[in-house]
Amino acid sequence: MGRYLIKRSLTLILVLLGVSLLVFGFVRLIPGDPAVVMLGERATPESIERVRAQLGLDKPVYEQYLIFIANALRGDLGTSVLRQEPVTREILRRFPATIELAFGAMIVATFLGIPLGILSAVKRNSWFDASSMVVALTGVSMPIFWLGLMLIFLFAVTLHWLPSGARLDANAQYEPITNLVLLDSLLQANLALFAQGLRHLILPAVALATIPMAIIARMTRSSMLEVLNQDYVRTARAKGLKERSVILRHALRNALLPVITVVGLQVGILLSGAILTETVFSWPGIGRWLVDAIYARDYPIVQGVTLTIAIIFVLINLVVDILYTLVDPRVRLDA
Repeated sequence: MGRYLIKRSLTLILVLLGVSLLVFGFVRLIPGDPAVVMLGERATPESIERVRAQLGLDKPVYEQYLIFIANALRGDLGTSVLRQEPVTREILRRFPATIELAFGAMIVATFLGIPLGILSAVKRNSWFDASSMVVALTGVSMPIFWLGLMLIFLFAVTLHWLPSGARLDANAQYEPITNLVLLDSLLQANLALFAQGLRHLILPAVALATIPMAIIARMTRSSMLEVLNQDYVRTARAKGLKERSVILRHALRNALLPVITVVGLQVGILLSGAILTETVFSWPGIGRWLVDAIYARDYPIVQGVTLTIAIIFVLINLVVDILYTLVDPRVRLDA
């Protein structure tokens, strides 16, 4: 395990260097000049050059990249061009909202998708199997922004059961500790605040969970169908074990490897910023912030957020590989 972690750490460094180089280069291919965006189209050439010098954009590209990497190694991802705020601080402030939304969506997707896939495999070619796969296909095909608007119309506007957006009510008394509303409310033993945060989370989490839930359900069904035809499953049934024990103890554990991979990838995708969901539900995460930064040619934000997302993807892949050994003892990471 130790040797494997060392090898993966070296790979992580190379991947992040490659990502940083690509992002640094591609961001500078976006048409427009950050100095012009800051000063406006009527700015004089002298003022534009002065701002470019202040931002370090007058230096050669390779020198700008080396400065960016040197600062990133110290935890400094630069300063926003437009807001003049440290990017690292803004990521730490905004990212917990995306984490809360992403994990809420994955809890919904996993706790609905895996049982749905198991039951579909066990009841293969039944009406339940056909119906669940239609639901899964609908979940993959349905536009999130349309589903989000329909959920708001039904549960917020028509029924008045749930709020339409934001993380808390406008008059909520909230003292952030980790910027994770649900966790902070529990740490402060404020159950009313926890309930309020949970109510605000339900609609965006359900909207965001539709696609990963459908993918997890289809993958679970496919993997379970393959495992249920194996000899050891037939042997377990021949020994007289209860069907529930055969499904959960023998079949499911061996069918989980591809499901774990899918779940890990979906978590990484959701953490990268659920742009449409955050926009529809006015959720203050990093997704919409990143899009606004691209439009504004705010290089430090785009570079910092993308590098953060790359780190998350690599770490999630590492966690998935380690989980393989817990689910299937035949997998050895040092091999």
